[in-house]
Amino acid sequence: MDPIVSSPLDDPLAAVKETTANLLHERQRSFSLPQPFYNDARLFALDMQEIFAKEWLFVAMTCEIPAKGNFVTVEIGNNSVIVVRGAEGEVHAFHNVCRHRGSRLCVKDKGKLAKLVCPYHQWTYELDGRLLFAGSNMGSDFDLGAYGLKPVNVRTAGGFIFISLAEHPPAIDDFLVTLEHYLEPYHMDDVKVAVESSIVEQANWKLVIENNRECYHCNGAHPELLNSLQEFDDTDDPRATPDYKALVARKQADWDGEAVPWQLKRFGKRNRLTRTPLLDGTVSMTMDGQPGCNKLMGRLTSADMGSLRILHLPNSWNHFMGDHAVVFRVLPLGPQQTVVTTKWLVHKDAVEGVDYDPAALRRVWDATNDQDRRLAEENQRGINSMAYEPGPYSETYEFGVIDFLDWYSERMLVNLGHAPALQLAQGQQG
Repeated sequence: MDPIVSSPLDDPLAAVKETTANLLHERQRSFSLPQPFYNDARLFALDMQEIFAKEWLFVAMTCEIPAKGNFVTVEIGNNSVIVVRGAEGEVHAFHNVCRHRGSRLCVKDKGKLAKLVCPYHQWTYELDGRLLFAGSNMGSDFDLGAYGLKPVNVRTAGGFIFISLAEHPPAIDDFLVTLEHYLEPYHMDDVKVAVESSIVEQANWKLVIENNRECYHCNGAHPELLNSLQEFDDTDDPRATPDYKALVARKQADWDGEAVPWQLKRFGKRNRLTRTPLLDGTVSMTMDGQPGCNKLMGRLTSADMGSLRILHLPNSWNHFMGDHAVVFRVLPLGPQQTVVTTKWLVHKDAVEGVDYDPAALRRVWDATNDQDRRLAEENQRGINSMAYEPGPYSETYEFGVIDFLDWYSERMLVNLGHAPALQLAQGQQG
């Protein structure tokens, strides 16, 4: 992979990096972060440089680019990326930057094309990034081979597409193998996006993720969601009731009978997969808890599959049920602005208006997303106050938030070239 050339100017974030590392080393674990992590423009720039430009990001589903020439674009801060289906079904990703004078090649969110053609001067690229045409005015000795598109690392598994802008991204193979295994029953080549939405939240991206990683707020905020969702997904959770544990045992036996994986799997604190029952008597995240799509996904023969929950930090959480799936993508827009995109997936042969009603399919999560938006925005407004100081998380109700901030702190420190704070603390204790 060709390295991306950086600016020759001195690093404008050098002082911020040192200050950030010190704040992370000194932070009190199990407490929220110091204020600048949630609202400072310089620290946001560091997030984009050290987290969103170096980690693996969920960007799209393979079903969105089913055939040769189908593409989607995604904006990672100032970096626009094209993800395109090439020959032989291979998925490619490139920086959306023409090698002539830097114009964006694709200006639409998605579409289909035969070649990648720059709208500025019509430089033309093959779907694998090779420059095919630059015009005779570039001279007879112009080397087309020296000006292919800049590639972006891309991996696919279980219908998900992940990219990393890093030259040497972190290892992800173990997670991808497990993701493929857990989603095999859904036949992810046979799904489609039934409906999608994007909402902009006036809140830092970390507040959006923190809100998702706990259900402490659910009773007071999400009546539609709690028609079907359990507040916890692990029998080891200290809040788990005997009734919940009995329900889990029954459902796990059913899932074993369908040869559907359900065991809790963790890959550090970045990735987590587990299948957990919905409320007894419900089978889907719909208003009445009944299937939102009559045609089940993949090889499944029962709608009662609970929810396969999949976490991928820093920017995705997901729910896969028997009749449909809901996938979420989080992308930062600014220090206090984040876009959350939700996609509802169904079997590709399901017929709108016959097998599913898009409005009914999305009603629960439309309501929940809007409720979460308001919560995150009010959280942001409070954090902006001079009165804010880091507050304590519940070790039981908010362990997921603690795990997220541990992951964030570790990755930020590692990417900055510092030892992780937890490693330092363990060394000091020893």
